Amino acid sequence: MAAMLAPAAAVAAAAAPAGFGLGSVRPAVASAGCSSSSSSSSSSSGGPGPLPPPPAPPPPGAVRIGDRLYSGVLLTLDNCLLPEETLRFTPSMTNGLDAETEAQLRITGCELIQSAGILLRIPQVAMATGQVLFQRFFYTKSFVKHYMQHVSMACLHLASKIEEAPRRIRDVINVFHRLRLLREKKKPVPLILDQEYVNLKNQIIKAERRVLKELGFCVHVKHPHKIIVMYLQVLECERNQHLVQTSWVASDG
Repeated sequence: MAAMLAPAAAVAAAAAPAGFGLGSVRPAVASAGCSSSSSSSSSSSGGPGPLPPPPAPPPPGAVRIGDRLYSGVLLTLDNCLLPEETLRFTPSMTNGLDAETEAQLRITGCELIQSAGILLRIPQVAMATGQVLFQRFFYTKSFVKHYMQHVSMACLHLASKIEEAPRRIRDVINVFHRLRLLREKKKPVPLILDQEYVNLKNQIIKAERRVLKELGFCVHVKHPHKIIVMYLQVLECERNQHLVQTSWVASDG
């Protein structure tokens, strides 16, 4: 009898998934014996056993890959724009920041991204992408809890990679350091590569990861600048420099 059971055990071990040994096959054989006895008892009693409950429906936007469900941020034409409630009551306002101060912080952050992008000589589309990421992030997180300058550096560094014009994070830090000194009307001095610089670099890397997480990795932006130029040409207003500049700046977010 043992000689007859040995090949069956070998077949079961060969059919088991990787990482499972004979020890995990034996309970399955035992449970199969129990189920056969229970089924025979249920058939002898005159009726089948209770059916298992149906599986729960998958969440909206879930994608099945193999036997696993993956779900996350679903970006469609219905939710690509922020609702009015989100625009009216931001996380910064919830933490006690007034609307005027928040608007000024948003303007300052976008101006820093634009000025740093010019010094880094990255394309305009990368600057606009960084500004959009900056605005979107602070509609999910508060200025009170996240340092504006770190997030703006992280958004510009991330946008340069998204638009295939990557810049070193060291260059981004040096440019923002120079802009800060100019804004404070101080003499520009080189940034010392000490422990403070290392800590700043790590904070920017963490801020970049936080931006990706909060935006659900939906970071590709379709900019309206080309459409604006086309509309201005149709309306025969492309020579109105003030209107062109205003519409262009408004499209940067």
